[in-house]
Amino acid sequence: MTELETKKTDAGCKMKPNAKAGLLPGMAVISIWMLAQCGLGLIGVIFHKLPPMAMVICLMFAAAANGLLKLKRWGWALTLGAAFLSMCYAAFMLFRFRQVPMIMMLTVNLVFFLYLIRPEVIERVK
Repeated sequence: MTELETKKTDAGCKMKPNAKAGLLPGMAVISIWMLAQCGLGLIGVIFHKLPPMAMVICLMFAAAANGLLKLKRWGWALTLGAAFLSMCYAAFMLFRFRQVPMIMMLTVNLVFFLYLIRPEVIERVK
């Protein structure tokens, strides 16, 4: 192979900057978690444990999961906000009302928040 053919071959297989952009496994898990929180909120509204206005938050969770699965920047931002607010809610319920099961929700949302602010995740969303 000559030097000219090598340069042509190297030039032909260069990757585009967004060519490696794809859904990470952690992003899929976070989307499933957001949809699960949405479902739990809807169940709470159906059984009158939560006010009907909680459906707005459920809509935010569903939109965040959808946007993150499509690798949209707004979906990433909405998911980041939803994870942070869920974490704050869990901390409030844990410390104010001593609901010990909220430790799991607090921990999971903290891990997901820290995962979402990683540079590898941020560079994948458009």
